[in-house]
Amino acid sequence: MGMRRMDHVGIIVEDLDAMARFFTALGMELEGRTEVSGRWAERVTRLPGMRTEIAMLAMPDGTGRIELSQFATPAAVGVERPKDEPHGLGYRSVMFEVEDVEESVAQLLPHGAELIGEIVEYEQAYRLCYLRGPEGIIVALAEPLG
Repeated sequence: MGMRRMDHVGIIVEDLDAMARFFTALGMELEGRTEVSGRWAERVTRLPGMRTEIAMLAMPDGTGRIELSQFATPAAVGVERPKDEPHGLGYRSVMFEVEDVEESVAQLLPHGAELIGEIVEYEQAYRLCYLRGPEGIIVALAEPLG
C-alpha cells in the first residue's frame, strides 16, 4: 500500500454559505456544491437517511482542498460542546501560507473572523496568527519571512 496524496480535509458546519464565503475570502476557490445522499452514502457513514449538502473548495495552486458539509439529516451532533478553543479535543486548526498576514486578517474580518491572540514572529522564519472564523473554526495563517 503506497500513499499517493492527501485529497481533502472535511469539516462539518452549521452554516454552509457563511463558511464557504469565509474560505473564499481567504483565497480558496469554490469547485462546486452538491447534495450527498442515497444508499451508498448511508452505507459508508452508517447513517440511515443521511443527507448533507457539501461545498468543495480548492487551494489556488491545486495542492489541497477543504470539504464543508452541512447535514440536513440526521442533525449534526456535538453542537453544545465548545469547539472554538485552541486546546479543545478534535479538530484544531487548518493552516494556510499567505503572502501577507495583516492583509489576510483584514480580508477575513468582514467575514466573521476574529484574531485569537496576536500576530507573532516565529524564529525569524514566519509571521503567524490564529483566527477564529464563523462557527468557531480556527484557521492559522503563516507568512514566510526572508
